[in-house]
Amino acid sequence: MHQTTIRNTVRCTGIGLHGGRKVELVLRPAPEDTGILFALRSGSGTSFLSPKPRLVVDTGLATSLGNGHDQIATVEHLLASVRGMGIDNIRIEVQGRELPIMDGSAASFVYLLNQAGVRRQNKARKVLAVTRPLSFEQDGKYIKAFPHDGFLVDYTIQFAHPLIGRQNLSMEVTPDAFATDLAKARTFGFLREVEYLHANGLALGGTLDNAVVLDEFGVLNTDGLRYPDEFVRHKMLDFVGDMAVMGLPLQGRFEVYASGHAMNNAFLRFVEDHASEYLEERTLALPESTPQSVPGVVPVREGLKGLRGQPALA
Repeated sequence: MHQTTIRNTVRCTGIGLHGGRKVELVLRPAPEDTGILFALRSGSGTSFLSPKPRLVVDTGLATSLGNGHDQIATVEHLLASVRGMGIDNIRIEVQGRELPIMDGSAASFVYLLNQAGVRRQNKARKVLAVTRPLSFEQDGKYIKAFPHDGFLVDYTIQFAHPLIGRQNLSMEVTPDAFATDLAKARTFGFLREVEYLHANGLALGGTLDNAVVLDEFGVLNTDGLRYPDEFVRHKMLDFVGDMAVMGLPLQGRFEVYASGHAMNNAFLRFVEDHASEYLEERTLALPESTPQSVPGVVPVREGLKGLRGQPALA
């Protein structure tokens, strides 16, 4: 299987979840073996950051990366889109300290990637394959990993809320499945938490336009839910994005119960520390003949119609 990058440069603007300010985002093609590369632009110049588990500096409201000098917040939805849509190499340029929240899902980023297209590169794709079962547990929550030829996630959540309760979803995460079944699932929170955050100057960009908000009994959003089980779908989306921090794509089957950004990162740090026991870097075989068209980015424009936060292409 060949490595891929995007075919064209695309850009958008949006509002940051934390600061509530306008953020500029540019996605550019990148050479083979680049991986995911952030270019963080500021008044003093540009610094570069490639995601790694120990560069995760905050997991409070989202996943944030930092290199000691600069920091970028709310990276998980874009990372999930890049990894979920099968893109190996990409340069992500950001003007601001966070990525735009868009509509609270990954749908806008999938739209951007569709606009960019996918270009097959010459080198073979590299992955980190799980080679033996492992179990990582904290306070009754767990992430278990098993060898598997692909990326399969079985995710369970449990919330003491009448609209959520216990939800489970199992999925082989392919570009088609990601675009159809995960990308549009929005982040969610409870009204009491949103009020507290706003009162303390946090999540200033968070509104009903970019999150599902619940009171004690139901959803406050007038348009309701996009999926009956949108909550577990979004948690799986976050998991895909958090696993992309590993650098190379992970290959395995993952059973997850009640995890979040903090535990996802703790799991990656454990795996990284014990990589010789559980992981093997593999180069996937190239096909003898490869079609000119490249599978990966799946058109989802019909599914995106009417979504708030669709990117404004510049």
